[in-house]
Amino acid sequence: MPPSNDPDVLLGYYRKMLLIRRFEETLDELFRGGSISGTTHLCAGQEGVAVGACAALSRDDHVLSNHRGHGHCIAKGGDPRRIMAELFGKVDGYSRGRGGSQHMAHFPIGFLGSNGITGGTIPIATGAALSAKLQRTGRVVLAFFGEGAANQGTFHESLNMGAVWDLPVIYLCENNLYAMSTALSEVSRITDIADRAAAYGMPGAVVDGNDVLAVRDAVAGAAERARAGSGPTLIEAKTYRFYGHSKSDPREYRTRDEEAKWRERDPIPRFARWLTERGLLDGDADARTKQAVEAEVRAAVSFAEQSPLPDASEAGRGLFADGQASDGG
Repeated sequence: MPPSNDPDVLLGYYRKMLLIRRFEETLDELFRGGSISGTTHLCAGQEGVAVGACAALSRDDHVLSNHRGHGHCIAKGGDPRRIMAELFGKVDGYSRGRGGSQHMAHFPIGFLGSNGITGGTIPIATGAALSAKLQRTGRVVLAFFGEGAANQGTFHESLNMGAVWDLPVIYLCENNLYAMSTALSEVSRITDIADRAAAYGMPGAVVDGNDVLAVRDAVAGAAERARAGSGPTLIEAKTYRFYGHSKSDPREYRTRDEEAKWRERDPIPRFARWLTERGLLDGDADARTKQAVEAEVRAAVSFAEQSPLPDASEAGRGLFADGQASDGG
């Protein structure tokens, strides 16, 4: 079934992108203020990829996320309160406060987990897709990863296996131009990661990652192909992260002029203009939506602050498989 262009659905995309942006901005404030310790990798600027991709999937479909995964989890249906609690290290977090920013999972919504290992999502997604095919569940699996991960050996091994076995998996590369501080041009002789798809006999597509509908439609087509038994697709979404690689990154490797040019392509105001031009959004509705998002994020912070810390007696819980079913949080 093709994605819906019902006005309420489209406005939902806009709200979800706003929610992810405000969530990330609030995290930045919390880390800088010392309310949360450790580190984090923010996805502000890349909301169009997360929301567009997850909009093309069903609730039962599976998603694997990387170190920059808060937006992916929210886009897949994750509760901002439980994500925030996880970042605070509290028991109401998706991993009971143990995983922090980079290691959350919640199986009931098909979010198989974020992963701090570069390229770690790619083989896991391939395995999950093999399981889906063998069990004939009809599920599609999508792996988010950055362009830096495309130079890992697991990229080659996984895409080759996915193609040979016609697995129902979508490999979605979020190309934000920099792997930490290293520009793609310094480590690759090709400009488009999607060109590598030809080596594995699968379709490859480049899409504007700051256009939520373009991402949605590309992923929807790949999902339809996967469900039909025709195998995987490699999609490259060109995008940009507005913050540094992590919270301690001053971004000295890129110019403020480059950042300003990408800010002009911000996926959120861009989609707001698209909605406004079609009479689906006006100033009052926009203001109400932003107020509601702000209230939701503040409620998430309050929830996290009030959630209890883990008890020391549970320190060994979850370290070993015990054969009992888990919802991943």
